[in-house]
Amino acid sequence: MSTTVADAVVVGAGPNGLVAANMLVDRGWDVVVCEEQPTPGGAVRSGEVTEPGFVHDLYSAFYPLTPSSSYIAPLELESYGLRWRRAEGVVAHPHPDGRCALLSLDLDETCASLDAFAPGDGDAWRRLFELWRRAGPALFAAILTPMPPIRPGIGLLRALGVSGLVDFARFGLLPARRMTEERFDGDGGPWLIAGNALHADLTPDSAGGGLFGWLLCGLGQQHGYPVAEGGSGNITEALVKRLRARGAELHTDTPIERIEVSGGRATAALAADGRRFEARRAILADCGAPALFRDMLPEDAVPRRVRDSLDDYQYDNSTFKVNWSLDAPIPWSAEQARRASTVHVAEGIPGLTRASVQLAEREIPDRPFLILGQYSMVDPTRSPAGTETAWAYTHIPQDPARDAGGTLRGDWRDDAESEAFADRMEEEVERLAPGFRKLIRRRHIQTPVDLEAENRNLVGGAINGGTAQLHQQAIFRPYPGSGRPRTPVPGLYLASASAHPGGGLHGGAGGNAATAALARERLGYPRRFFGS
Repeated sequence: MSTTVADAVVVGAGPNGLVAANMLVDRGWDVVVCEEQPTPGGAVRSGEVTEPGFVHDLYSAFYPLTPSSSYIAPLELESYGLRWRRAEGVVAHPHPDGRCALLSLDLDETCASLDAFAPGDGDAWRRLFELWRRAGPALFAAILTPMPPIRPGIGLLRALGVSGLVDFARFGLLPARRMTEERFDGDGGPWLIAGNALHADLTPDSAGGGLFGWLLCGLGQQHGYPVAEGGSGNITEALVKRLRARGAELHTDTPIERIEVSGGRATAALAADGRRFEARRAILADCGAPALFRDMLPEDAVPRRVRDSLDDYQYDNSTFKVNWSLDAPIPWSAEQARRASTVHVAEGIPGLTRASVQLAEREIPDRPFLILGQYSMVDPTRSPAGTETAWAYTHIPQDPARDAGGTLRGDWRDDAESEAFADRMEEEVERLAPGFRKLIRRRHIQTPVDLEAENRNLVGGAINGGTAQLHQQAIFRPYPGSGRPRTPVPGLYLASASAHPGGGLHGGAGGNAATAALARERLGYPRRFFGS
């Protein structure tokens, strides 16, 4: 079979792999990217899965982390056809009693929404947003930076001072429930912050959940929740156009099954069909840590401690997603929800807590919390005039023990089970938007089984590459003592969401891996160390 030789071989053409490849080719490296699927993009793809003319984001959809990413912004993807759109209404959290919390790009509108719950809560949000303006840039840089984040840490110290940094450390550990109890009198602020925390597998009572919810709200207040005009696949298209314009190769339908280790370093990626991709300088793996260390590498190349640690690797909860084509925009009872591109569907903190407890007990929720996206107010190119393209996803246990609703087994290979749970999700939307179900033209279901079949990294439908809980973040990701993209095998770098900083379209894992590969040579390792 054929052999291809390059400076770097990138395994996986998800966003992290493509960001890493672009960074390396910008530094003059000869780069080859191998992707097992027929099309690149990983969890950043779109398509017309309900009916022609209705474009759905199939996995990730809204991108609050992207505008502030120090890895993606320099790529200037707008020069390759990408166009961002933002809705004025960023996130809404309606309630059946008619109340609705709204995070808006207009700070005054956000504050007015929260004041409607309790006078003074608008000012409380202004103070939290002012903290975001002061500390947010350094915090976000620290999150993206390999451990330890020395420069961003100095930036936080300069922004907050010593005493302020101590206060911020406590703030950063608070669960969303406690954080919002300390700052708001009404329900609106807690709904927004706790709801955003649940975008990952955090709960209202998870340590650090408040920080994550506040971070997403701060980014949303500042930048909105951008979407790619015409579909998230256009982000991937821009990354690929840029990569190819600089001379890199992209091979699709090329599943890499093994990483060859020779002379004490990673030397080649071997495809399932026998093709061989040799790396003169580095191999960057945009694939799950358990798969890389346990399946793709020779057993004797991975220290026993690392292999044993990965026995405890925890994936985030599974994801179940439904896409709809609709005859008209969703008729939310709360007018503010009709203007927001993202809507949280849950009956406030009690509803969020109920669903979270059921997940912790491995129950399929009877009243699932939904994160719903709708596009008519942000990107009208997604569907014909007067209609709507929408989706909702929710979390379910990786290995369900029971159904809180008493009717399902959790066998997502059974179409009847999947259809019944999709009905349950639609009933939750119907409670807040009477008449919703009458507008449905067609629906398309993506179960955890479907998600993993379409992308091996989405193990069991886990979209974050591993839990976002504190015990598997930073120096504990993907195993204790890590937090950096280097692996125990010289010349091999972990560039997936399994690595710090985890999931989200920020390019952090890929960018960190590319930076580490470049730095290894800069720090005095000659090319002959990597092979020639």
